Amino acid sequence: MIKSMTGFGRAESVTKERRIVIEMKSVNHRYCDINIKMPKKLNFFETSIRNYLKNYIGRGKVDIFITYEDYTENNVCVKYNQEIASEYVKYIQQMADTFELKNDLSAASLSRYPEVLTLEEQSENEEELWKDFVGVLDQAAKQFVESRTVEGEALKTDLLEKLEGMLAMVDYIESYSPSLVEEYRDKLEAKVKELLEGAAIDESRIATEVTIYADKICVDEETVRLRSHIENTRAILLEGGNVGRKLDFIAQEMNREANTILSKANSLEISNKAIDLKTEIEKVREQIQNIE
Repeated sequence: MIKSMTGFGRAESVTKERRIVIEMKSVNHRYCDINIKMPKKLNFFETSIRNYLKNYIGRGKVDIFITYEDYTENNVCVKYNQEIASEYVKYIQQMADTFELKNDLSAASLSRYPEVLTLEEQSENEEELWKDFVGVLDQAAKQFVESRTVEGEALKTDLLEKLEGMLAMVDYIESYSPSLVEEYRDKLEAKVKELLEGAAIDESRIATEVTIYADKICVDEETVRLRSHIENTRAILLEGGNVGRKLDFIAQEMNREANTILSKANSLEISNKAIDLKTEIEKVREQIQNIE
């Protein structure tokens, strides 16, 4: 199974206690790069989230957006700071004595002074919250992988078609190349006869020149390696898995062989076919960049 590096997943859970929404989206990347945006109160889950997603993500730049709302009424409590209250009482009484003022301080008015009474958010039960959270994370991750798989299978189909076309081009080059040597021999003999004006031709010399020429334009090794790379790419695609890096390396090797064929080409037909081959290899490589 082939997976694309582009994907999207979303899951939501709403209960009486809380609402959790997780969205995941990804684009191509050489490595696995996970960015998580979530409320600060959930930061203690970051390591757990990353470890959990290793089961689903091999490569790609993944952005994860987490929304969390707590509906419980007891998630905050009032905190009374007696030390600060005592300081206020002491200094208010001191001001009353110093300036001979009436001290009409009451408990109600004291409670309104800064930091005497504060609202403090209670810590979450991490284990209970993780149970709810991981369920949503699992749903989002599975949807995310499913979208990657659908696109990956489409990529595989397209790549297999392109590989078939490339094999046909290699077949053409292999079948056409031998005729170039014969054409060169005929042209060489005709030129020599013209220069010698009917004199005897040194067949051994002609054979030597033809052999040298054939060696220069021979692309047998390149086409054999190129065919092997194409067949290997097809086998890897059919086998599936996280094969993006491996396929990218093979595509580079295919491009190298095509460049050599183009540099040796001594006919318009071979040159055009080699250029077409390079174009298809580049298309294949661009598609491979999308594979995880």
